[in-house]
Parts: sequence; C-alpha cells; structure tokens
Amino acid sequence: MSWYELILAIVGVWRVCHLLHAEDGPWDSVAMLRRWAGDGMAGRAMDCFYCVSLWVAPPFAAALAADWRHGVLLWLALSGAAMLVEAAHGALLALSSRE
Repeated sequence: MSWYELILAIVGVWRVCHLLHAEDGPWDSVAMLRRWAGDGMAGRAMDCFYCVSLWVAPPFAAALAADWRHGVLLWLALSGAAMLVEAAHGALLALSSRE
C-alpha cells in the first residue's frame, strides 16, 4: 500500500461518512435514508460521525489490506483518521464563521 492509496482511503472514508452523517445528498436521497432509518439502531448510528466511520471504513480497509490482521488495524486507523479530518473540518468552519 502506498501513501497515495492511504490518503485516498482516508479522504474517501471521510467523504462517505460526511455524506451519510451531515448532508442531504443528491435529490435528498440521503436525507430520505436517514428518515427511513428513524430512531432505530441505524438511524442513531447515522447521527454519530464516529459510529458511521466504523461502518464505512471496513470496505476501504479490505481493499488495501494485505491480510486480515493488517485489515483490522487499517479499519481502525481509517476510522480514526476520518474522525481527525472531521474535527479539522469543524474547526475550520468555526474559524471561518468568526470572520
């Protein structure tokens, strides 16, 4: 796995998580999915960026991992990296709203 692939995976996990957690999506499709999920387990998971990242990261990790041990570590690392990107995104939004 190259650094390029790792960066692509981190940005990809963040992008999908942000879409599922905070955006309406094209034609409000993601908003409808969140309404359909309701207050059940899936709906509550979509309300939490950290939870969403744990579900979104595995396919990215599986695509890049050499073996299952590496895949488990990569799963958690990609989820954590997406959380860091989300925190940075939130901080940048807060800074820009002050101006």
